[in-house]
Amino acid sequence: MTTAGIDFRDLAPGFADPVLESQRSFRLVLQAMAEPGRRVPLAPDLDPPAPLLPTTAAVALALVDYDTPVWLGGAAHGVADWLRFHTGCPVVDDPGHAAFAIALGDWPALDALAAGTDAYPDRSATLIAQVETLSASGLHLTGPGIDGARDFGVAPMPDDFLAAWKANTKLFPRGVDLILCDGNQVAALPRTCTVGQAE
Repeated sequence: MTTAGIDFRDLAPGFADPVLESQRSFRLVLQAMAEPGRRVPLAPDLDPPAPLLPTTAAVALALVDYDTPVWLGGAAHGVADWLRFHTGCPVVDDPGHAAFAIALGDWPALDALAAGTDAYPDRSATLIAQVETLSASGLHLTGPGIDGARDFGVAPMPDDFLAAWKANTKLFPRGVDLILCDGNQVAALPRTCTVGQAE
């Protein structure tokens, strides 16, 4: 069967049990958001099209639906087709119009994403960034959900990330939230999290 030039027989499957596995992935993302910088294991049984990692794919399947415009950065054409088929999401060309920005390569500038408004801060975007490694060193985190402080690391990371994140946190209650995915873990930096260089 084909639609708009897409042969659905060529698309990789999504979750074997969409309801249970989506709920499980969603709970793990919520756990990561509640404890910023905590690396939460996530190893879904998925084989999405490259360069999308199974971890990133699981987060997208848990969060994205027909009502959430998605921007894809660094994605092969097959990733957009796969997401459209399994979630029904519209894929947009402008990151400023996205509810979720999925960066599979270079990250978009945080200030290019929707930050919401003072009246409707929930209309902000979430950046889902696929990275090579999440670790426990390099950055120093403080804020809600962290008992004292937590060390955290991500690689690669944009050179201007610390300055961009500082500007993002100053927008509170507006601002962008960040979900990070490596090959087998997910971590999050909500807009309330203060991030500095570890000593």
